[in-house]
Order: sequence, then structure tokens, then C-alpha cells
Amino acid sequence: MSLRFDGLEAVWDDFIFSADFDVPAGAPVAVMGPSGSGKTTLLSLVAGFLTPTRGRILWDGRDLGPLPPGARPVSILFQDQNLFPHLTAAQNVGLGLRPDLRLSPAQRHSVEGALAAVGLEGLGARRPAQLSGGQQGRVALARVLLRERPLLLLDEAFAALGPALKDEMLDLVGSIADRSGATVLMVTHDPADARRFAELGIVVADGRAHPPQEIGALFADPPAALRAWLG
Repeated sequence: MSLRFDGLEAVWDDFIFSADFDVPAGAPVAVMGPSGSGKTTLLSLVAGFLTPTRGRILWDGRDLGPLPPGARPVSILFQDQNLFPHLTAAQNVGLGLRPDLRLSPAQRHSVEGALAAVGLEGLGARRPAQLSGGQQGRVALARVLLRERPLLLLDEAFAALGPALKDEMLDLVGSIADRSGATVLMVTHDPADARRFAELGIVVADGRAHPPQEIGALFADPPAALRAWLG
């Protein structure tokens, strides 16, 4: 199953965003470029938070356009992890199965399994304020793991973490994606993160998302837009 941007264009005021390419199924992809170039716009269009002016986004040949965000095959992680402070870690994870948290015994068991899979076994009763930043990120990943969506979008999800902890989280996302076969689009401002995590890179500049290229080749001979971003 591949992700296809088919003649996509989105226009807001004087900003025009465009994309026209395929992303291979199961690929870990870094989305890079200057601030304001359209990186978050790309993710928001896939997630359904924004609507294109023309063109389509296809997943496995199916047009995602008619689907509301909740019905799309997508999970998304933001920098703030989107955890509810009044809920426990287990409840925050359980939201991935049922927003009303009326979970069956089998679903509760699945929540426990997801927490264990990200190294949080026994911590389900804690609230976010009782967890470290890295542990909060693991809760958000456990929810993604439980949702089992084939598209995972990371919008600078670990930018606020220190280098060692960020590497740990990137490796954990990579292992989850390997097991599930998910396609991952990761917006990053850190070239080291892109090199560590991604096989492919998408450069976004001046409102245009360029087709993905192999990450090593991209950094070895960067196009002008990426060269300017790298400094």
C-alpha cells in the first residue's frame, strides 16, 4: 500500500502548497525544510485537518478526501504528546480504542500490553504529571501502537527532548513501525534525526513538497533548498 499525492494543491491567501509523488509503503520518511515552507501543511492534509483546493491524497488507491480525520488510516503525534492531564497513562492509551473509555476486559488487556511494549509496564495508574518527558512520549506511542493505523505522522514529536532521550524515542518509533509495517512521515528540523531514523527524505521549500529521495544521497548532494536549510 502506497501513499499517493495526486496533483495536490492547497491555497490559502497568498500561500500555495503543492505535492505530486508517491511514498512507498512501510517507509520511514523525514520531512525537512525551512520554517513556514509547508511541512506541517503536508501532514495536516494527510490527516484531514486541512482540505486541498485540488488534487487527491490516495492510500492504497483509495481517495482519503471524503473521509473525516477520525476515519482516516492515520495516527499523529505532536510535540506536546496530546495527553490529557486528568487521565491516567492507561486511560490516555485507552482513548486510542474508545473515546468514551468503556473498555472491555480484552481491550484493557490490550492497553496493558501496549504499555508493556513501550517499557511502561506497571505505570498505567500514573497521570502524565507523575511521568518524565520520555515516559509521556512512550504513553503517546503506546496509544499509536494500540490504534494500529498504517500511517504514522510525527510533527516534531520529540523536539523538546534531550539528544539521548530523543534518540531512544526515535529508535522506539522505528521498532514499532518495523513490527507494524507502518509508513512514517516525520517532520524534523534536526538533520541528525533524519539520518538516524529515515530511509527517505522529502524536502519542502516555498510551498512545494519534492518527491522522496534516499536519505544518504540527499545529504551527500543536497538540492539548493536543503543546502540553504542545512546552512
